[in-house]
Amino acid sequence: MENKIILSINAGSSSVKVSVYKARSKSEDPQELAVVEINGLTAPPTTFEYNRGPEKIKGKELSDIESQDDAFNYILKHLEEDEGLPELSDRDNTAYACHRVVHGGDYNTAKVLNEDTYEHIEKLSDLAPLHNASALAIIRSSRKAIPNTTNLAFFDTSFHSTLPASTRTYAISPTIASKNKLRKYGFHGLSYASILSSFSSHLNKAPSKTSFIALHLGSGASACAIGNGQSIDTSMGLTPLGGLPGATRSGDIDPSLVFHYTHSAGAPSRSATKDLHITQAEQILNKESGWKALASTTDFGHISANREIDEGCRIAFDLFVDRVAGYVGAYFVKLEGKVDGLVFAGGIGEKGIDLRKEVGKKLRCMGFDLDEERNKHADVSKQRVVEIGKKVFVCRTDEQLEMARGCVQRSWEMDKGYQFLSI
Repeated sequence: MENKIILSINAGSSSVKVSVYKARSKSEDPQELAVVEINGLTAPPTTFEYNRGPEKIKGKELSDIESQDDAFNYILKHLEEDEGLPELSDRDNTAYACHRVVHGGDYNTAKVLNEDTYEHIEKLSDLAPLHNASALAIIRSSRKAIPNTTNLAFFDTSFHSTLPASTRTYAISPTIASKNKLRKYGFHGLSYASILSSFSSHLNKAPSKTSFIALHLGSGASACAIGNGQSIDTSMGLTPLGGLPGATRSGDIDPSLVFHYTHSAGAPSRSATKDLHITQAEQILNKESGWKALASTTDFGHISANREIDEGCRIAFDLFVDRVAGYVGAYFVKLEGKVDGLVFAGGIGEKGIDLRKEVGKKLRCMGFDLDEERNKHADVSKQRVVEIGKKVFVCRTDEQLEMARGCVQRSWEMDKGYQFLSI
């Protein structure tokens, strides 16, 4: 496994991000060589970012890049033509390609991609139509572009395979629930695994002895109660729609609301295609809700900065604070008060000074005492975990690195050379 190249690939509906790593040994984190990202595939202009040591490109506009396949091939071409990255001058030098897949169903660990695992992910697309389709598109592109590379899928749901039956079960017909795989799965698992690794290391505790409440706050937001290194509850459910509101997601609502919102909730959305089955209800609650609906923007920084002068921004901000604090309170009880800390992570969790401040105010009664000065100057760019008060922390999460770590740890299985036979 030593010195082999790993691509960690994270495909969104409108973006493709690839981190390049070199494996050093099983006992060391892989070395990051470069990070490439293409954004705006569904909302042009399409832009390109590249970061490799001194070589930096930001906001370069691209033409004729319209799909994940186009983006992935552009990224590979750029990597192999970069003279400062001789490790990738030949595509066959890439030993492993790791793919982040949002919904893995009952898979509780990463899987080498073959026909069976690909078909499993494809079937789950009905549970995550806005998420798994992007991953499948990149998996197909990877197979075509780098056919001699072993592909692996890492699932956001796997971290939550430890959820107790009483937590993962919905109060519906057990027969129908079992047949249709209707249960709480939870998401952002790669992020929570990364946070657990960094936070337990910061405390100098074994992960299996670490208990805390983690908040992955970004355009998609969730909370997780981690007890002795295992997920015991999380806010997202059958799909990523449940739990906290996000940039365009409603989060938890009364299940009947959508039928009063529109009488054609079950009709196909205009966004639906032959391969992507989306109802109007899914379109509304996943893409037309959240703070976009309340404040007419998906930029939480703008919402935070303008909440004193804009009613929509104020409601969006206060609602988010309220929902986050509510989950922390519930999870504090689930952990019976045995909590090593409250950890903010994700883009908003890392940068949201005012959000952390207001959430902190609501949680002092539980012993979380945020220090305003330390909160203002929290910087996780140089160290992964920063303490900003009594039992309050900010953590830089890294899903790409978590996949690369998993790739190294599972090299014994991957070195069997499993490949696609036909896709």
